Amino acid sequence: MDFSLSADQVLIRDAVREVCAGFPGRYWRDLEANGEYPAEFVATMTRLGWLSVLIPADYGGGGQGVTEAGIILEEIHRSGGNANACHAQLYTMGATRADRDGQDYVITGQKTFISRAEQTDLMLLLARTGPPTAADRTAGLSLFLVDLRQARGAVETRRIPLMFNYHTYQVFFSGLRVPAGHLIGVAGRGFRHVLDGFNAERCLLASEAIGDGLFFLDRASEYASRREVFGRPIGANQGVAFPLAQAKARVEAASLLRFKATALFDAGQPCGAEANMAKLLASQASAEAGNAAMHAFGGNAFAAEYDIERKFRETKLLEIAPVSNNLVLAYLGQHVLGLPRSY
Repeated sequence: MDFSLSADQVLIRDAVREVCAGFPGRYWRDLEANGEYPAEFVATMTRLGWLSVLIPADYGGGGQGVTEAGIILEEIHRSGGNANACHAQLYTMGATRADRDGQDYVITGQKTFISRAEQTDLMLLLARTGPPTAADRTAGLSLFLVDLRQARGAVETRRIPLMFNYHTYQVFFSGLRVPAGHLIGVAGRGFRHVLDGFNAERCLLASEAIGDGLFFLDRASEYASRREVFGRPIGANQGVAFPLAQAKARVEAASLLRFKATALFDAGQPCGAEANMAKLLASQASAEAGNAAMHAFGGNAFAAEYDIERKFRETKLLEIAPVSNNLVLAYLGQHVLGLPRSY
């Protein structure tokens, strides 16, 4: 496979890079200080069409693939921004109870950790409409399109305070009526309908982690080249240079596996193993690059003006959510290596 960017993909990368340059570190620091949602950034990206690239052209979207979406997310994170507020893929679907009542389903339940629930009009929601079977524990789950604008008090959101500026919520559904026509696919087969979305999620999370890793490496390399101690740049010291070089190699390796996974996905080929491995390795590489950058900056790494401590906090999430690396390893052990099921 040739993983070099096409001319069109380079144009996408450069255009997004130009947009992100208008939202420097100070913009993201000010948002965090006030706990605000990046409304201006999201509105700009929406207006320019960068958040609709995965929507088919027939429905007004860009008609691009997960590869292009990953390039966009990577650039957002490489610039020092954070795409949590505007993922090009809806990641989280809540699992609740839905009972049929005439022409409607009535949904009751709750879900913790739903991203930007207060800034969302439409939600994909996975709810149990029937019991599981002995042969298939995922049977009985159905997928719905929920219009939150018409919830009429049946949905309550509570923001969850986190260690960085991420708008995520608990959502409570109390007798929410959803028309039967909003059922997506076949009733009871909803879990099967979202499986491809899981692979896209892994690919795009890997792209965000790669962007974080490159942010750390760009900033730390520039800093270590100009910061002088005892009459020479600290980047000349192997204790500074080698961790950065090691992290660079691992970020680039993860990037190649990410492009393999997205190429398979966009070609309609199985990519579960590649998508999960890309997410695993990319999140680990970004964490390693973050550690190397923290050490390169020394005390200045803790100063907000350099954005290292903010990005260090943000990138840690990618090892844990929305899927823990331990679950990725369990998947690889069982489904790739053929080991006994661990849970």
